[in-house]
Amino acid sequence: MSSGRSLLSVCVVVAGLASRVVWSQTPEPKSGLQLRAETTLVVIPVSVTDASNRFVLGLQKENFAISEDGVKQKIAQFSGEDAPLSAGLLVDTSGSMGMKLGRSRDAVAEFLKTMNPGDEAFLVTFSDKAELQVPFTNDVGEIETRLASVESEGLTALLDGVQVGLQAMKKAKNSRKALVIVSDGGDNNSQYTPQQIEDLVREADVQIYAMGVFEPSFLPALSAAELSGPKLLSEITEQTGGRAFPARTNSALPSIARRIAIELRNQYVIAYTPTNRERNGKYRKVQVTVAAPQGLSALKVHWRLGYYAPAQ
Repeated sequence: MSSGRSLLSVCVVVAGLASRVVWSQTPEPKSGLQLRAETTLVVIPVSVTDASNRFVLGLQKENFAISEDGVKQKIAQFSGEDAPLSAGLLVDTSGSMGMKLGRSRDAVAEFLKTMNPGDEAFLVTFSDKAELQVPFTNDVGEIETRLASVESEGLTALLDGVQVGLQAMKKAKNSRKALVIVSDGGDNNSQYTPQQIEDLVREADVQIYAMGVFEPSFLPALSAAELSGPKLLSEITEQTGGRAFPARTNSALPSIARRIAIELRNQYVIAYTPTNRERNGKYRKVQVTVAAPQGLSALKVHWRLGYYAPAQ
């Protein structure tokens, strides 16, 4: 999207944010004089929707304001272009998915239809344990073929699946990264705890979304893990500025996959150098606001809760 693009609104999902911290320094001179220049660049994708939950495009740098721990920051770089994406697909294949696994395959196929030539994706499945089934590839057919061969069985190690996905994402070639979880959200077999995963998610430079395949909560046969599923997926995704989209019917999954793909393709990217130069490794809260252009109603802005500063 160029800066001169007209203001448009398109089909919407509620948006998220991921932050990336780039730390660089100049080499020290060979002379006895010790000089070193250090800079930190915080990169934050932002999504904006209107009152009807449609994406708002065509906004300019001047429409945005950003602060860190309550201190206003100067925007150094601004873009609205659709950058290449590295995506990880985390699919629940446990016994609780049952007949829902077929629709999960359809949802993954729908998401993969949106992939561009510069994009890449990998596949992780989780049941009794989490496994990287297909590492990063540009061949979406490889992912669909592998997913077609798995069966629904065993317990649910959802949190371990997130951990495996975050590890696999470290090999991403694109700076824009996202994990997409397809699950009923019930975890009953992970080695990792929710708090451990929350810490990993807050440190990671990855947006996380979820397609929650939930059963109606009034069904008497639901386990405690299944009942807690929606809350668990929301907590995981919200740490990154993403969101868990509930699918109360199996037929809703492909449309949710399309919504997530659209959200990832309609983001602004803001970069700034923090006024706080301390390398203390502490968590810093980020706030993004948007001034609506004349003629538009109040806008909704969605972003990650913050990022960790570089450590000593």
